[in-house]
Amino acid sequence: MTRAGRVTLASGFLVALGVLVAAAPAGAPAAQSPARMTVYKDPNCGCCSAWIDHMRRHGFQVTARDTSDVAAIKRAARVPQTLYSCHTAFVGGYVVEGHVPAGDVQRMLNQKPRVAGIAVGGMPIGSPGMEQGNRVDRYDVMEFTRDGTTRVFVRH
Repeated sequence: MTRAGRVTLASGFLVALGVLVAAAPAGAPAAQSPARMTVYKDPNCGCCSAWIDHMRRHGFQVTARDTSDVAAIKRAARVPQTLYSCHTAFVGGYVVEGHVPAGDVQRMLNQKPRVAGIAVGGMPIGSPGMEQGNRVDRYDVMEFTRDGTTRVFVRH
């Protein structure tokens, strides 16, 4: 991708992020209406689609956006590189990176912590979208701030 293309993609992303943040009603109860989420993913990724299905089954209104440069979205959202996964989502003014369970996203939206978002780095087996039989690996959902500070949000 050319530099101009990356700048256009990043600019478009920042506009979309601004719209998502502006559209999120401050202090509105989560049960009032389904949370709207936009997910940026590779068009050929099956586990991303499975995670989107998981989120929809749990009441989220999801718009999927295919892109060949998901890393640019992650960089613009300031996701710490150690937490990168295969897709990046935006909901209620927060970033959701990777295979985070719907219940944890809802918890974040209800609690409104002062963080940029939450993430499951990598692709742990057994996390939503990464199911493989009965195997479930242990993994942490991490919260992160814009300056890159991370800490455990919840353990699975």
